[in-house]
Amino acid sequence: RELISRAQSLEGMARNAGKHAGGVVIAPTALTDFTALYCEQGVTQMVTHLDMKDVEAVGLVKFDFLGLRTLTIIDNTLKTVNRFREKNAQPPMTLDDIDLSDKKTFKLIQACRTTAVFQLESSGMKDVIKKLQPDNFNDMVAVVALYRPGPLGSGMVDTFIERKHGREKIIYPHPLLEEILKPTYGVIVYQEQVMQIAQVLASFTLGAADMLRRAMGKKIAEEMAKQRENFRAGAEKNGIDARQADSIFDLMEEFAKYGFNKSHSAAYALVSFQTAWFKAHYPAMFLASTLSADMEKTDKVVTLIAECRDMELTVQPPDVNSSGFSFEASSEDTIVYGLGAIKGIGQAAIEEITRAREEKGHFSDLFDFCRALDLKKVNQRTLETLICAGALDKMGVHRAGLMANLSNAMSLSGQELRNRAAGQDDLFGSSDELDLDIDWIEVAEYSEDERLKREKKHLGLYLTGHPMNQYHRELCNFISCSLSDVESAKGKQVTIAGLIIAMRTRNTRRGRMAILTLDDQSAWLEIPIYSELYESNKQLLQEDRLVIISGKAGYDDFTGGTRVTAERIHDMDSARETFSTDLRITLKKKVEDAVEGLQAALQPVKGGSTPVIIDYMNEEARASIHLPREWCVHPSARLLDELNKLPVVSKAVCEYDAAGARMN
Repeated sequence: RELISRAQSLEGMARNAGKHAGGVVIAPTALTDFTALYCEQGVTQMVTHLDMKDVEAVGLVKFDFLGLRTLTIIDNTLKTVNRFREKNAQPPMTLDDIDLSDKKTFKLIQACRTTAVFQLESSGMKDVIKKLQPDNFNDMVAVVALYRPGPLGSGMVDTFIERKHGREKIIYPHPLLEEILKPTYGVIVYQEQVMQIAQVLASFTLGAADMLRRAMGKKIAEEMAKQRENFRAGAEKNGIDARQADSIFDLMEEFAKYGFNKSHSAAYALVSFQTAWFKAHYPAMFLASTLSADMEKTDKVVTLIAECRDMELTVQPPDVNSSGFSFEASSEDTIVYGLGAIKGIGQAAIEEITRAREEKGHFSDLFDFCRALDLKKVNQRTLETLICAGALDKMGVHRAGLMANLSNAMSLSGQELRNRAAGQDDLFGSSDELDLDIDWIEVAEYSEDERLKREKKHLGLYLTGHPMNQYHRELCNFISCSLSDVESAKGKQVTIAGLIIAMRTRNTRRGRMAILTLDDQSAWLEIPIYSELYESNKQLLQEDRLVIISGKAGYDDFTGGTRVTAERIHDMDSARETFSTDLRITLKKKVEDAVEGLQAALQPVKGGSTPVIIDYMNEEARASIHLPREWCVHPSARLLDELNKLPVVSKAVCEYDAAGARMN
């Protein structure tokens, strides 16, 4: 009873103050003449006590200022483009120079190459663009207005597309409306069109037409009835009978539910087109600016780097001799990774590296690099991170060698500073000729897996390679699409593969489940693994392990993106055993010379389901030997590696039925 009593006293009260991120109100005199104000502790910004509706009711005017990150991307891209143009003795360009009918830009948009293009990069938008094939700026404005839940659910988008391509007849509710509705193929898309219809058919003033638009948007029954009477009366004066006027009003009312502000849509479409134009004409500069804006979001960086590769752009690893804080375009087809995108490298360290480079010039080797730096600002952990991220690769020494000699290089650098402080310079104050003992420690290179593992730890992604690359030939037999293509496969069965880069588990009513984050170098994707499938496959679900998952792609109501409902899971070994037709071993020496080595490799893995075929060829003949059934094997990665290391073996590979190897 006490709880209910207290709850009733709170009922109807505002739970907390909600603030619009870009909302501003103005008044002809002091704001306090109209509303009470308050200011949170530690904040200087004033906020109105009244909510958004009451603010308008007391006579204040609201503005919504949208601060778009994309505007910064465009500005940075334009500056970079003009630097390149200056080098090529070309005049600088401005945004006004962008031709809104540019064919190259529309070709890029029509091909759905709109990753990183403002408002056009979601999978749903790409589906609409694919059907619409916009070829003029009016179409761009319309597609931004139409891609919202209301129009999509009402069928307006399909009508618009069918009429644009001439597959559906364009019908105007009245001949006088042709001029108003012609740009949108007879479909009422914008709020401004509702206002124009009221002006043309019912002689509404601009103010009255705006009141009609507001009434339709707010769906106030009494106000709508009043507006209908006004519209009918005005239409009758223009020779339109009441029945037709009511029919047109009903149509306006229906479309007003979804009508979008054209000025808003046009502004967004302009920004969309500008980003698409830069991507079409200056892709390296544009994508470098986009990467810089998103460099703290590793999943976005992965997608953007995959897009760079698709556009045949080279993304070079970070380099202490050329990288700045941000991603930079070094040429029209090359982007240099930014030092600021390396995890654990602070602004102060990057500024010190930049200072040393500007003062000294090119760093020739590890010792030269350490000697040029203030090692209080760039400590050993930072230097180790730079090495593992590949930022010293161009010094001609592999990463393991750099790591092994780092302490020595730092010690020698410190010794040189002490010598300098003690006055042990030459006559001209130079210490370049000081006789410092440099004992280079020789070590073996990291394995490919170890190098990539360290790289991912410090970059957050695989840049110079990917653990999946070694399986590329085999994976082509299993997968139906890459992770980046899953969005376009909604409603279909898919088979995907990826490295588990993160996994979290949780308990549900039906048992324990896991959520995997997969990476295949084209994108990252989260995959839920529900309890039954998780329990039967949890031995396969480990970080840094490659898995192949078959399931159905669909819409994710929670994220608004795409999800894959997993139905089957394999690792590479179980996929080989399940789907390979045979293990084929090609010899480069006589069979007699190979028997002992082959027997030693195959004996421990007998009892599998994969037949073994041995190909042999000499000067006189060629033969394929099918081993007996008792020699069927489990074709693991370890077995393939062992066979391929035998001196007598040319190659050992699993083969697959081209018609039906894929898991789905």
